[in-house]
Order: sequence, then C-alpha cells, then structure tokens
Amino acid sequence: MIRRFDIRIARLVLIGVIGVGILANLMAEPDAATKQQLRRLKSELDDAMRVADREAITRISTKAATSLGDDAGIPEAPDTLKPVNADTKPLTTEEIRRGFDRYRQRIPQARWWKIGLEPTRTPHLPRELATILDGCLLARGLNPVHDAELLKEARDIGDFLKWAQKQGGRGCYPFPAARNQKGRPFEVAEQFLRKAEADGKLDELIHQGWVIDDLDDGGLQFDNGLAGVAMFHLAEATGNAEYRQSAIQAADWAISRRIVTNWNYNSFSVYLLAEAFRVTNDRKYLESAKSKALLGVIPGQLRAGKHRGRWADAHNARPAYHYIMIRGLAALLRVMPANDPDTNTVRECMQRALLARNPDFQRGILNAESTVEALWQIHQLSPDQRTALGDCQIPLVWQQLERTTAEGMRAGRYPLSPGAMAAILRFLADSRPLPASEK
Repeated sequence: MIRRFDIRIARLVLIGVIGVGILANLMAEPDAATKQQLRRLKSELDDAMRVADREAITRISTKAATSLGDDAGIPEAPDTLKPVNADTKPLTTEEIRRGFDRYRQRIPQARWWKIGLEPTRTPHLPRELATILDGCLLARGLNPVHDAELLKEARDIGDFLKWAQKQGGRGCYPFPAARNQKGRPFEVAEQFLRKAEADGKLDELIHQGWVIDDLDDGGLQFDNGLAGVAMFHLAEATGNAEYRQSAIQAADWAISRRIVTNWNYNSFSVYLLAEAFRVTNDRKYLESAKSKALLGVIPGQLRAGKHRGRWADAHNARPAYHYIMIRGLAALLRVMPANDPDTNTVRECMQRALLARNPDFQRGILNAESTVEALWQIHQLSPDQRTALGDCQIPLVWQQLERTTAEGMRAGRYPLSPGAMAAILRFLADSRPLPASEK
C-alpha cells in the first residue's frame, strides 16, 4: 500500500523534465518543408529570447503558429477525458474535514527524503516533496487535531530540501543525477546527460550527485519553482528564517536564468518569483516575474482561430501544461498592482486560456492535478480581481473536480496528489460555511 502511494505521487507530479523542448515537437508528422521552417524559427526564437527582444519573440511565435495551420493548438497526444458521474453527491462537511487523513497516515511510511540520501540512486525528485509539503500546510485547519503532526512532516521536508540545495551549491533545488531509472522523466534526463557527456560537459553539470545546470534548456526551473514556492509557504507557516532564505536563494537563481523556448518551463519561475514578491515585497522579483511572463509565456498563446487561448505548439497545448501556465499567471496577477500597465495583458491571457479549456470539463476531467492547482491560485485572487477576470466557467470546473475527487475518496483511492487534494478540500471548506451546529 505504501508503494502504491509513492507511485501515485510520482505519476501525478513527474510530468516534464530536463530536455523537453518546444518547436521540436510542434506537429505529430510535419512534412520536410515544415520541419525545416520550424527548426529555423526555433533558432530565431531562441536568439530573440537570449536578448529579451519582446517584439521579435511575438513576431516569431506568430510565424510559428501560422506555419502550423490547422494543427496550431492541437496537443501532441490526444486529450483523454475521464468520465464523471453527474449523480455523484457533493462531499459532506465530515468528508471535507477528514479528506486528508489518509494522506497524513501514509506520508510518514512513504518517507524517502532522508538527509544523506545518495542522489544518483534515487527514483524520486524534489517536485514530489513540493506537493507533499504544500499538502501538509494546506491541510492544517481541516482537522485541527492533526495540525502539529502535519507541520512536523512539512518541516522534515523543508530540512531535506535545504540540505539538497546546499549539496548542489548553486542556489537552486537540484535534480538528482540518477542514471538508468525507470519512467519517462528519467529516460529523458538520461538522454540529456548522455548528450552532455558526449559533449564533454557532464562534469560541469553535476555536483555531489546532483544536476545543477540545464545548459539553458530550462528544465531545472520545474523542480526549483515548485520546491521554492513550497518553501516560501513553509517559511510563512513557521516564521523560520532559514526556510525563507532557502526560498529566496531559489528565487534569486530563477532571476538569473534566461527565458527558454519551452513556455511552461518559464512559467515555473513566474510562479516562484510572484510568490517571492508577495512574501518579501522586493520589487525585483515582481519585475522578473513580469518579464518572464510577457516574454516567455504569453507570446506562445493563440489569440485567434479555432483553438484561441491554447498554446500553439503541440507540447504546451496539452491540458496539463495549459493549466500549469495558468497557475503561474494567476500567481503573478495576484501580486500585480491594479494600475500596473501589464495587468490587463496578464488577465486577458488567463481569460483566453480558461475559456479555451474549461468548457471541455462538461464532458469529463482533462487533467485534475494542474487544473486544481491553477484554480486554487485563482481562488487566492482578491474579490475585485476575480470579478475582473469573469466567470470563465470556473464554477463548472470546480464542480466536476469535486465529483471526481468524491468518487475517488469513496472508492478508497488517493484521487489527487497531496497538494492538489488539500487545495480542493480547502476550497470546499472556504466555499461552504459550516452548519451552525458545527461552528
């Protein structure tokens, strides 16, 4: 049972890894001329991003979308919709209160995060810890008798992430240099490391068994972003200066990274830097988050056509990455001043994105994990910000997500990763006042 829990977390959060690019996979089977054009556009886009030329980035991205024709916005793998029973009853107050208890009971037994771990042999990644850490923190208050236990688990994870960060020595939360591990993320990482080895660059990428550089591929932004956000949350929950400083180091590392051609990679740093600004009020984090969003996320979105609101390339058109990018933009919108000249740009991008995918939830669940996380960030917006954003069929999506979560819970499963599970439970607790007899 413990192994099943580990596998569930891994399957839910190990999407994306070092080595996955954009524009290299814009169509399932492009013809030779299109392939050549896309290779050229990728190179041009990379050059424009290297010098942060917003006008050129927008122009080249538009050309890439045009070259795709009817295939723009079509995912590299067909959408998979999980059916939802419309007759599923909403979660009861008691189910919401105790909804995280099964996770709480399993987390200590599934613990692999031990200081001194050999990173070249582990099949686990820091992003797994981010969802567990956030889950423990968000779940506090649902069933208060367990709050101290949950905070202890969160601290243990925070201590491990601090240690791993120190082992890497670059400020980021590093990626384990594990070779020949099973699973798509490690297979892609292996390809990345083999290429680096062939190019004679392996030694500069690895320190004490951790990958500390991605050669401007952008993949390290994934784990660093999620772990950094979770550590900011832990610092807020505990008041611990060491956790705060650890998260700040991760945010400073994110500032130093150039924008890359995979839009969703950039969004992880947008997410982290927006949270860094919210916690520290240091404007350098807001400016960097805005820059990475305006140059490294928003330009890839389609603004017209059948798939308006999706990202044009086949990789980022996938629902999981679609909502991952919404999450980062929502975190940024949350901290942007109302009079910021770029507020409308960010909000309108979110509106297009939400209206492009949310209606699909009438037919079933696209990707529960990233959708819950995106909608939870939207839930954190101020009332005025949510009003300005508009309905965007968000209530429909929450309703469907609750139904699939309820079905999984009642079947004795772990329906979501810990962070997403705690987020939906907290949303439901916020949205439904307790009956007078339970206050």
